[in-house]
Amino acid sequence: MDLANVPAPPRPGLDQRLASMIVDPRDLPFVYLILQCLALAALGVGLFFAGPWFWYLAPLYWVALLVGLEDRFILMLHCTSHRQLFKAEHRHLNYVIPWIVGPFFGETPETYFAHHMGMHHPENNLAGDGSSTMKYRRDRLAHWLQYAGTFMVAGLPLLALYHLRKGNKKMLARLLVGELSFIAMVSALCTFNARAALAVFVFPVIAVRILMMAGNWAQHAFVDLADGGNPYRNSITCINTRYNRRCFNDGYHIHHHVKARCHWSELPEEFETNKEEYGRQDAVVFEGVDFFQVWMLLMAQRWTTLAKHFVQLPGAPVRDQAAVIAFLQQRSRPSTAD
Repeated sequence: MDLANVPAPPRPGLDQRLASMIVDPRDLPFVYLILQCLALAALGVGLFFAGPWFWYLAPLYWVALLVGLEDRFILMLHCTSHRQLFKAEHRHLNYVIPWIVGPFFGETPETYFAHHMGMHHPENNLAGDGSSTMKYRRDRLAHWLQYAGTFMVAGLPLLALYHLRKGNKKMLARLLVGELSFIAMVSALCTFNARAALAVFVFPVIAVRILMMAGNWAQHAFVDLADGGNPYRNSITCINTRYNRRCFNDGYHIHHHVKARCHWSELPEEFETNKEEYGRQDAVVFEGVDFFQVWMLLMAQRWTTLAKHFVQLPGAPVRDQAAVIAFLQQRSRPSTAD
């Protein structure tokens, strides 16, 4: 059980003062993470004035960003998209994550919200979801390249058209305002220092969107085509990983689609309590590997390794290794002809 990422109660002093500003005291780690992200963003601003040291410092900045804080920032953005962080009297601070910090971490303002909250959850990886994995064969690199390439090139126009068709005027406005504001900012900064603008703001957007497509691919890699709208059969859960301890239990993706507003700290206990339901639903659960490792194993077609990490759930059909491999391969088939 991933108990390491269950938050401790706020301590007297600064912890309690900060906790009094947020809706749920269990989200106090987000406040400290915001401060860490702002400190790294300040280093990004420094690259605009690095002069001849730029190409020495930029790679170090990218490592600090992508290895040090990126994963934790994305999952903080995810959690605070579902559950507002700051109380009503401090509601202006809720803009800090998407509008101030986000652009430094490859997230253009409001786009994540418009995609994840406005489309992905309502459509639940089915055909209406622009990031649906169902029509692809999930163990083929060529299919993933097509999937990621389509998202990179046409993802934003398709998302805008989705909201236009659905009549989601507010969501469409948020998307357009955020994207256009980001483009205007980067264009202005390019007139001052083009290489720094590209390094600090454009490169992270490209890198992060590719990584997010790999993560989403793995999260919805094993789908029961006969029951594709069932979260237990269109999503996976990854338990007992370093990723969960770093990233607010993000591995518990099945229950996130069952009950999207479930607090991140409650997810390990929910899984332990309801294992029998996961088994009855014949859900796909892996232990000791995270989404990105699942993605890499799929791309390499390492079925034996995936089978070794597959969790035999109570109430699920008993399978030997060969049967697990056959089951996973069947769940990774596309919904249309290959």
